[in-house]
Amino acid sequence: MPTSLPSYDEAALLVAERAQAIALMQPSTETIALPEAAGRILAGRLLADRAMPSFPRSTRDGFACLAAEASSHEFLFVAGSIRAGDPPAGPLPPASVWEIMTGAAVPPGADAVAMLEHVEHADGKIRLVPPRTLEPGDNIVAEGAEAQPGDEIVPAGTLLGASQIAAAATCGYATLEVFKKPRVAILTTGDELVAVNENPGPGKIRNSNAPMLAALVAQAGGEPLILPAPRDNAQEIDAALRKAIQADLILISGGVSAGKFDLVEPALARLGAHVHFTGVRIQPGKPLVFCEVPRGDSHSVPVFGLPGNPISSAATFLLFAAPVLAALSGSSEVRPRFSVAVLTREVKGKPDLTRFVPSTCAFHPLSSANPEVAPVPWHGSGDIAAFARANCFVAVPEAIDQLSPGDLVRILPF
Repeated sequence: MPTSLPSYDEAALLVAERAQAIALMQPSTETIALPEAAGRILAGRLLADRAMPSFPRSTRDGFACLAAEASSHEFLFVAGSIRAGDPPAGPLPPASVWEIMTGAAVPPGADAVAMLEHVEHADGKIRLVPPRTLEPGDNIVAEGAEAQPGDEIVPAGTLLGASQIAAAATCGYATLEVFKKPRVAILTTGDELVAVNENPGPGKIRNSNAPMLAALVAQAGGEPLILPAPRDNAQEIDAALRKAIQADLILISGGVSAGKFDLVEPALARLGAHVHFTGVRIQPGKPLVFCEVPRGDSHSVPVFGLPGNPISSAATFLLFAAPVLAALSGSSEVRPRFSVAVLTREVKGKPDLTRFVPSTCAFHPLSSANPEVAPVPWHGSGDIAAFARANCFVAVPEAIDQLSPGDLVRILPF
């Protein structure tokens, strides 16, 4: 068991290494219909079934022509018209053009397209308005310029979004092989917890961590399995863990600090857990536990013991558990995806701790300015009201005393 706590960078590197090892285990796959594939991880490479495009394609409404003839600024006869979807027209006659629409096949003999707004018309003829000229290839995508038959369009391990699904449809994939969603057991502990639909009595709180973690798991591509919350006694926690171990990943919220009723670590030890670390130099989330528990089928199940306070639980999930879940999902991206923003309000650092401060980032879609981020006022890692107003964490490195307005900072969106 470690004698000193790793830094955030050290712990993140260890988790990434374990995640990459898990990724080599080749999770199981399934075949699904293309419209259902959004948000899933591609299991096999997506290959082009033909040249892309399969014909020279016009990128503009205009006139297919020979660039040299059009650049002479002589009037050229309009020999015909072709729309997107029409078969390719016959060869382009000399001193002629074909009217052509965006996406249509460029006729043989033409090597450029003059844009509609760049020509003038007279008696069934057109000419390129001086002093404009054309070069061969202008406003045309050549056959096979985007891909050749058999080229890899999307590699395995890619999260499928709209652009990848469009590429799959273009290449004729009605179905896709994807990795199955990992099953993530969610176990919340604590005698203070009551069900969401109950009225909490004195000293009790509603169990917000279970649905919160389930939402985070679903967003990260897993299948959440919320287990009944055991009371703070060893027998119930042992029994709950025996059920949870059938999942692909276990998240335990609460019971990982050093208090009298923090019983998770002893329970994991009874299961023969191999412990990677039992704390990280971060705030919130310092008591985080990461281990692997043997399941009896030659596999080990990754386990994260998350602190019980909701913001701590969410932060440690995003920073550490989400990369492992990504690996179990077959993803090739097994590190947190940080972004950058400009800070608008001062943030204090902590000696020897990397801080992750709940914050709100405002993006500027109509401007070239960087996103701006400000910490939300909060009263510690149990402040769910503050957390509900946040949409990211600002990272404050442990060597920094404070970050000032105008500083470019790393953020972890959620």
